[in-house]
Amino acid sequence: MAYYLSNERNRDVVEAYRRYHQDLREPESEFPPGAFALDTSEWCQNASDHRCPHDARLDHFVISETTDAEGKRCTNIRIRLLGAYHDGHVEFFYPQVIASVLENAACARGLGDWLCDEFRISPNGHLVHEIEWAGFPNARGSRWIIEASDVEFTWIQQPISTAD
Repeated sequence: MAYYLSNERNRDVVEAYRRYHQDLREPESEFPPGAFALDTSEWCQNASDHRCPHDARLDHFVISETTDAEGKRCTNIRIRLLGAYHDGHVEFFYPQVIASVLENAACARGLGDWLCDEFRISPNGHLVHEIEWAGFPNARGSRWIIEASDVEFTWIQQPISTAD
């Protein structure tokens, strides 16, 4: 069940956010550690924090496959965003992807900004990360759903240039 995404958020954003975080904390043991730490952090939903993905834009998206020592193939996804303040990059890495759906109804001008996202547990016990992109005027936004074992987050601060 989605709590914080557009349909729910447009009804009552404060109540949607409260219900989402209440339900996120209740099945704490069900959430993979990376996702739980990320989504319960103070800064993750705080748009004034430079690490927050809100209003960031896509830099690159990579789907790759790796092979372990026993020859088993594994799909992983890396999303890299230019932060909203353009002073660093936000990276999400999904080390073992179970399934993904990338719905991009109109993206000729790009996806627009990362609007919002939420984590939940699928019926089969995997992490689901659903992401909504803002899109552009007169274009429907995009929605990505990634089902994975967990998610890893990295903030990459851009070096501060000094004028000579």
